[in-house]
Amino acid sequence: MTPLARLLSLPVRAYRLILSPWVGHGCRFQPTCSAYALEALERHGGIKGGYLTIHRLCRCHPWGGHGYDPVPGSDPDHGK
Repeated sequence: MTPLARLLSLPVRAYRLILSPWVGHGCRFQPTCSAYALEALERHGGIKGGYLTIHRLCRCHPWGGHGYDPVPGSDPDHGK
């Protein structure tokens, strides 16, 4: 993981440790937004992974999508 990606993953890890048990598990997508963020940062680095994370979080609202939404490049069978 790049240094920028590691820095950007700290708030996600803090959310998972502190807030997630209180908020509950009601994510509309699979994988959850926090798991998506960590995988995107790991796979694509800080800049592109950060962009993908923000893009995903902007879609996570009651009128947004739902269902299976993997990080680009992580599921070779999904694009077919």
